[in-house]
Amino acid sequence: MQCLYGELDTTLSRLDGVTSAPPDPIIGRLIDGRYQVRSRVARGGMATVYLATDLRLERQVAIKIMHGHLADDAAFKERFVQEARSAARLAHPNVVNVFDQGQDTDMAYLVMEYLPGKTLRDILKEYGKLTTAQTIDVMDAVLGGLAAAHKAGIVHRDLKPENVLMADDGRIKISDFGLARAVSANTATGQALLGTIAYLSPELLTRGTADARSDIYAAGIMMYEMLVGAQPFVGEQPMAIAFQHANDPMPVPSAANPGVPEQLDDLVLWATAKDPDDRPNDAREMLERLRSAESEIAGNPAPHHATARTAVLPPATFDADLDQAQTQVLEQRRRTGATKVVGATAATVVASAVAGPTTVYGSAIAPPAPQAGPLVGPGSPTPPSAQEKLARKAASRRKRGFLIFALVLLLAGALGGGAWYFAAGPGANVTVPDVTALTPDDAIATLEGLELVPTRADQNSLAVAAGSIIGTDPVSGSTLSKGAAVTVIVSAGPRMLEVPGLAGMAEADAIAAIQAGEFTTAPSQQQFNADVAAGVVIAALGADGQPLGATYPEQQPITLVVSVGAVPDVVGQSLDDAKATLAAVGLTGVDGSQDFNDDIPEGHVYQAIAPEGTVVPGQSVTLNVSRGPEPVTVPTDLNGKSWSEAKPILEKLGFSLQYNAVADAFPDTFKVSDTAPAGGASVPKGSKMTVSFSVF
Repeated sequence: MQCLYGELDTTLSRLDGVTSAPPDPIIGRLIDGRYQVRSRVARGGMATVYLATDLRLERQVAIKIMHGHLADDAAFKERFVQEARSAARLAHPNVVNVFDQGQDTDMAYLVMEYLPGKTLRDILKEYGKLTTAQTIDVMDAVLGGLAAAHKAGIVHRDLKPENVLMADDGRIKISDFGLARAVSANTATGQALLGTIAYLSPELLTRGTADARSDIYAAGIMMYEMLVGAQPFVGEQPMAIAFQHANDPMPVPSAANPGVPEQLDDLVLWATAKDPDDRPNDAREMLERLRSAESEIAGNPAPHHATARTAVLPPATFDADLDQAQTQVLEQRRRTGATKVVGATAATVVASAVAGPTTVYGSAIAPPAPQAGPLVGPGSPTPPSAQEKLARKAASRRKRGFLIFALVLLLAGALGGGAWYFAAGPGANVTVPDVTALTPDDAIATLEGLELVPTRADQNSLAVAAGSIIGTDPVSGSTLSKGAAVTVIVSAGPRMLEVPGLAGMAEADAIAAIQAGEFTTAPSQQQFNADVAAGVVIAALGADGQPLGATYPEQQPITLVVSVGAVPDVVGQSLDDAKATLAAVGLTGVDGSQDFNDDIPEGHVYQAIAPEGTVVPGQSVTLNVSRGPEPVTVPTDLNGKSWSEAKPILEKLGFSLQYNAVADAFPDTFKVSDTAPAGGASVPKGSKMTVSFSVF
């Protein structure tokens, strides 16, 4: 699993071959009393990103720590803090969330959302180029996040594939606002060219100024690269690339990839215009054009309403009663004779006017002046009187009033029905709530109460406990119509993986097997064991301290119990030597009792008592010391006893007897006359005794 963040596009691959590099002192450190650093994710020129656990909220986060040698540089530190402030102002599904920022002793750090996955650069390296549909999907997400930044008054200034994260769950997010600045801060600065040269706009290269349209240029270059699989301008030196950006015309994507639709050709050329005024004003404008192009490519062009031209009609064709649509009799006398039009309605007049020579589109031209003479010819009906005209107009007004009233009622009903339909009816929109704090059943019930159609999907997660909700798809805050489908994503916990057989392996081999099995290692425990050689694994324990079973969750710690051999045998050694021997293996010798011992010399250990059960380094061993053999007293009543009586007594007391062996042949005849040592003397058990006899 790989996870890269922003400018940290220097992968760990070149670090993997350096076997002599010292261990990273940050790993294992508790930062600010809250963030436990677990492992290193990536390293760049400005900072290093680590995977850490937020002990307060019990979740995994990515923590970005500025390099120590840059901590004293005010400019770099300001950029680091600016990244936190810029990203924190944005709350958008396509922008990496920033949770915290601070300083722990000598370290400036930034806490971000942990996104396991790949960057767009990784995808392009792996596949070369993307399809049209894939490019549109990626650009839709990128422009969505960029539009949120532009709306908040932030210019990213370093948009490139390395800063577009493709999460394993399908989310696409923009990261690294380390170069971001307010839109108004577009004057030339010494840091203006800190972005990647392949995506910098001409105005940044020539004048050092940047605004939202500079991000649009970078988005256009990135879109070209996704469609073609290569950057439009390449060169051996950065200045050669910069010269092409500033002076050379932008190539059309379809020239390198004939499968690129014309609509995307136009969009790329629009976004990468040399003059910023010829580009979209911001990401929102480009996003709208992208979605329109997507509809056109799919064969569903946006509705287009042609605007009809204006026809200016001759004013002489209308009179005061034309709006009544009454039959008119027009007569016009010409020099050649009178032309009579009978039964022409108002519609006929309009049609003939449009078709006649006085019809003009878009401008008004005065009609020919009418010839003098009466309009009513011989035999024509008598023109209506003024009273009749007024009556007709009043009746017409009443009819129009009823029609207008009916039309108003109809419109009001339609508006009311439409308002109900879109506000509370089937067409109403619903905002997806945040259900991560609920149980899965409660979350589904909540979504059903909003007239959405929820389904449950389980997904493995290292950061979210099993049975808890990771989120929803679409994400919370999305606006949907009633009846829309929503997936509740429930954590299934980490993946359960097969545990390799570790007992009996050398410690180094066991650690390698643990790492190959996608687990982590905890510090090994040492244990004395007379049956297992030193350095060999006795057992493997899980996070709960119990022996591992056949399977174990991924990325969870495994503790190895390693033998250090048997407890040293110190019996017969002097007390000081015994303590030194035990200390060499991590045990502590403590003084025990002092007792007589017939076999161990005085001052030497005759017994070492280890703790019951398992013995581990750091425990104590009790050392009992010999006082030598126990002393005995020579009996005072031996003289005069027969040898058959005296010998058993002396043997029982443990003396080493020296005497005339003839006495054994006649034990009742030989009598003890003297002993050395003499009766009453106290001597060590086993001491030599000389016996003298007399014969009776």
